[in-house]
Amino acid sequence: MAIGTTAEATTGTTDTAARPRAHTFLRASVVLQTVAILFQAVTAGLLLSTSYGETLHSVGARVMYGSSMLYLLAAVLAWRPGGGSPRPILYATGFLVLASAQVVLGVAHVPSVHVPLGVVVFGLSVAALVRMPAVRATRRTAGTRD
Repeated sequence: MAIGTTAEATTGTTDTAARPRAHTFLRASVVLQTVAILFQAVTAGLLLSTSYGETLHSVGARVMYGSSMLYLLAAVLAWRPGGGSPRPILYATGFLVLASAQVVLGVAHVPSVHVPLGVVVFGLSVAALVRMPAVRATRRTAGTRD
């Protein structure tokens, strides 16, 4: 029993050290993705009303697509070395597919599908962010008091 406990304590230390970092990176990537999608909504309005709106929306599309790829990378890193659930990989892959569809529809100038899909993607990204549990620091030193 003592040997199993020691082995668990040894592996638990490295797992718990890697898990918060991987989870923080995952959460940050979802925040970046959500902000990038919100930026796309704002620049879509600018696209209709200003001359520079198209440029901003085009740059935002690249950032949004890159943030979707970053989310997938973060999900894989949170799963593999961090020891987390593989479920975020499925979500991140879905977001990357939806982002790809958004880019294709935007380039093809199909606003009747592009705009509603953008609203759905933003809602799903906010839902993914809200459902993600917060990382709480549980480490305390022996001499520290609250």
